[in-house]
Amino acid sequence: MGDPQGSLCTDAGVGDLVTEKCLVASEEAACRAQLACSGQYCAFPLHGNALCVWSTDDPSYQPLTLRGHHEPVTAVAFGNAVSPLLICSASRDYVIMWTLDECRQKALQGLTPRGVVVGTLLGKVLCLRLSPDDRAAAVCAGRKVFMLDTERQSTLAELEGHRGAVTAAEFCPWQTHLIISVSEDRSFKVWDHHMGSLIYNSSVLTASPLLSLLIDAESQQLVTGCANGQLWVFSLVEGHHYRCVTRVDLKKKRESFFRRVESRLPEEGWRPCTDGLEKGEEVEASLPVLGLRPCDLSLVLPAECGCLSSENTTCLWIGSSAGLFIFNLANFKLEAVLHYKDFRSLSIQVAGSCAVMSRAGDEKAVCLLTSLCGRKIALLEIHVAALVRSQRGHSAGRDLSVLPRAHVLSTSPLHFRPAEENRTQPAPQRQSAVRSTIKDQPLVFHSKVKSSGYASTPHVTLFSPKTNTRSSGDRSLPRRACHRCEEYPLESSPPTKVHKQRVLAHGPAAASCVQYSAGDGRWLACGLANHALVFRADLTGTPAVFSGHDGAVSAVCWSHDGRWLLSASRDGTLRLWSLRGAELALCAGKDVFSKPVRSAQFYYIDTFILSSSGPELQLLKYHVDTCKDEIQRYKQKSRCKCVFRLPMTGMTEITSLSAVNDFYSYLVLTAGRNRTLEVFDLNAGRSAATIVEAHPRPVHQICQNKEFPLLFLVSLLYLKKFSF
Repeated sequence: MGDPQGSLCTDAGVGDLVTEKCLVASEEAACRAQLACSGQYCAFPLHGNALCVWSTDDPSYQPLTLRGHHEPVTAVAFGNAVSPLLICSASRDYVIMWTLDECRQKALQGLTPRGVVVGTLLGKVLCLRLSPDDRAAAVCAGRKVFMLDTERQSTLAELEGHRGAVTAAEFCPWQTHLIISVSEDRSFKVWDHHMGSLIYNSSVLTASPLLSLLIDAESQQLVTGCANGQLWVFSLVEGHHYRCVTRVDLKKKRESFFRRVESRLPEEGWRPCTDGLEKGEEVEASLPVLGLRPCDLSLVLPAECGCLSSENTTCLWIGSSAGLFIFNLANFKLEAVLHYKDFRSLSIQVAGSCAVMSRAGDEKAVCLLTSLCGRKIALLEIHVAALVRSQRGHSAGRDLSVLPRAHVLSTSPLHFRPAEENRTQPAPQRQSAVRSTIKDQPLVFHSKVKSSGYASTPHVTLFSPKTNTRSSGDRSLPRRACHRCEEYPLESSPPTKVHKQRVLAHGPAAASCVQYSAGDGRWLACGLANHALVFRADLTGTPAVFSGHDGAVSAVCWSHDGRWLLSASRDGTLRLWSLRGAELALCAGKDVFSKPVRSAQFYYIDTFILSSSGPELQLLKYHVDTCKDEIQRYKQKSRCKCVFRLPMTGMTEITSLSAVNDFYSYLVLTAGRNRTLEVFDLNAGRSAATIVEAHPRPVHQICQNKEFPLLFLVSLLYLKKFSF
């Protein structure tokens, strides 16, 4: 057993997150070579034509050096079987298959380990992959993919068709006869290596060469990375025809990730290390995607730590020149970022090639690096759980509760006095004495004129049968329906079949918002181009029409007592309708709102109206006059007044808001056009929490569960750590 020549260092600790376990200096650089990591071992080229195998469990154990190549080794890959564990290495002259247990036994006996040559003179090999049963090896050399039989040492097929050098290839886990390859020609191809035929050829994806490839069996997706730091995700589900799921810019994802981290970490939390960096010394490194490997976080982090759950958590390790990234395939977000430059004690600050491996349920991962400009090779041990927790910052900030924890403050905008509101308004000062003492009234309506007949009690016939049974539609909506609503069984699967549908309009009028009536769910309100419709929940009968807006209705909301319907429109008005006869009871226009109203709802058990106009969250106090005056009914006695305004951080436009109206709550959730979620505490009259970059695109709807019985509010709606 040979000891690699050069300086070998072990356990160069650089903190709790990353530990440099081993470091070796090679005589020749291996910056572009394919490295390999398995469950217990890692392998890399050493001194050019030698192959070195390290133990990841015990790096101090004497490494194993395998010699047999005459040209520099450019690619290394482990087999998929646990026993016997195979290692395949390739250079310009040979492709050699090694059995690790046999080689170690021969080295202990003082003999030279020998491998089996399965291919010769194939050219410069950039990538090696073994089939799931280890019986075939895919060798990417030049513009071809050579399929080699590892048992018979023969060539099974030559897959050619790429116009550039093939940089990576992967076998499909659930269809082992398929293999996918990517190339410097910026495309990927799907092959049937049993038949030696091409199945699918993609178009040119990007302007930079494709460098890495991964096939995720759980989501059945293909992920490929290119030299300019972009990820492309394609669906391999049958019938999807290899359609593109998304394209990810790694640099932009990193920027948004750090904005999220800085917004929720405390002052003493994790920060990138900048010790020893002078102003202007730091140089932005490129982010080529050098490697992609699976990352299992299901057992590393509990479900209560954030968005990750203990089931169906599909994440990837992304290896780049500047650092390592944990990418979530479910929401296409970064879960953690590790920059080599943040750890100044690491021997390698810019990597030329990397290989990373994390075992399922293990809190630690190993990463093998080669330096880009030097001849160093390092083995790192990463504490994945500590890394993710340090950048999540769940201990930061104060706890928020949907239920109120304290009384309403005297300075709160929610503090109101009903007695003062009902106080008689003083008369204007500029009034003549005559008009203040004499009130003009029509003579025929005077109560002392008995000849008019208005002072006598009308004759009423009790218990008379109703003879006019002709239906006039659902113009008058009852407050509560008499029939009971059946609950959907929780154990049943989600509904997939259309039970009933209605045509809302015969012209180009799209439905912009819908909402069921509060409490009973008997009625359904729908906002259209310039009016609102109210249907029965089963879509039967004639709908009631609430018309009057001059623009598209952006929001509809039912009051808690079931008497009123609120509608907001892009025309800059907010209208309150009486459900009895579909009559307009209140209209607030441009004197209250300076911009179109995007969202509106009842709040604080119908005490206020919450609305959003532009970047402002507005709290409106309203009064509805239910008295009817047949002569002056054209005069609007209902009124609405803005009592509090609060702008969203960054003065971005509010696209949606949500607050509980079924009980007293101080919290209001808002979503902005800049993809930010912000929580406002109206008792304190300020912003309580902010989540930046909550979604990859602007948020168009935000809601929360509001319909639980009061007995379950404490257990179900109390948020120990406020999260989405």
